[in-house]
Amino acid sequence: MPAIDVLDSTVHYRESGNGTPFVFLHGNPASSHIWRNVLPGVGGARLLAPDLIGMGRSGKPDIPYLFADHARYLDAWFDALGLDGVVLVGHDWGGALAFDWASRHPDRVKGVAFLESVVRPLPWDGLSAAARERTELVRTPGAGEQMVLEENRFLLTAFKGAVLTPVGDADYAEYLAPFPTPESRRPILAWARQFPLGGEPAEVAARLDAFRPWLKDSADVPKLLLTFDGAGTLLIGPDTVAWCAENMAALETVACGPAGHHAPEDRPDEIAAALSAWAGRHGFTSR
Repeated sequence: MPAIDVLDSTVHYRESGNGTPFVFLHGNPASSHIWRNVLPGVGGARLLAPDLIGMGRSGKPDIPYLFADHARYLDAWFDALGLDGVVLVGHDWGGALAFDWASRHPDRVKGVAFLESVVRPLPWDGLSAAARERTELVRTPGAGEQMVLEENRFLLTAFKGAVLTPVGDADYAEYLAPFPTPESRRPILAWARQFPLGGEPAEVAARLDAFRPWLKDSADVPKLLLTFDGAGTLLIGPDTVAWCAENMAALETVACGPAGHHAPEDRPDEIAAALSAWAGRHGFTSR
């Protein structure tokens, strides 16, 4: 994987192909590794997938790892590579980061695709009982540190439980490798505590609200929502699908079959096929 100096640290990223730049943004607690089986199925474009700062093989500077921090390092990475005319693909927090970047750089984005992403603030009663209990635990001072930093439960269960088929040992080891110590897991805890519920954290809710006008008004930017069946999906259920249809201009929706939250692990071929067909319809790829 190539790497580039960004601000006071380093961002590693995958890169292959030529043509329109497609940037694949992962979420928590993943890395660009989550796209490994999707990328080969998307041809005719320049494919890039960075490890977010503090995650994967990227550096771990001494920062709070708030949404604004990730956006700042991503901005610098886009600028360092001189990326323009970009198609963004986001999963989990990567979807929110994609919308945020696009809304602030409308002249540099061609399209946005997203799946199982953070797209809007949610009420607490929108969570299942189990998800609410887990979220409350993560947000409780002391208890959250014990669960995420010391016991590493958030990461250890992500790719065994939030998927229909647990990942194999080699891929599991790849996900675990960047986080060998409690201190190294601070980015995971920071992300987990920023999930926007009941208007909190206020700064994250405000950030999500800020890109809503762009989503609604950008009829010249095609958008693609990939949906999945099953109880394992956490972020985009029927209510959010309906919200997206009402609040996003130029939106197409494609169902990709059963999957857990980390859908690129369960349905990489379907995701790649849907992206390729959508990209071809809009002239983003050369095939």
